[in-house]
Amino acid sequence: MSASVTATSASVTASSASVMAADAAACSSRSFEVQLLAGRVEACAEQVDAVQGRLGQLQLMDWQSPAGLAYRSSLRVQAVALCRAGEGVLAAALALRRHSVRVAESALTAAGGY
Repeated sequence: MSASVTATSASVTASSASVMAADAAACSSRSFEVQLLAGRVEACAEQVDAVQGRLGQLQLMDWQSPAGLAYRSSLRVQAVALCRAGEGVLAAALALRRHSVRVAESALTAAGGY
């Protein structure tokens, strides 16, 4: 009876180690996916910066007419809003980078590491 208990215990331990390794691999994969998402969000932030640059160029144009001056004023308001949105996008990218680290750390924990 002792041999069968030992064999069962070894089987459960091996199965448990296999599950932990699978969990670690899944967490590692999720961490990579989160990093990829962070990269896409950072690319969006770069696009926001590019649009801000183009808005800045439009604002620098010599607007003479009242309609042109109103347009420039509208561009200024939009540029401020876009700046805030860009800051939010960058904050989201940073949060995703931090989260990917935590997901990777959970992979180490799942694998039995510290």
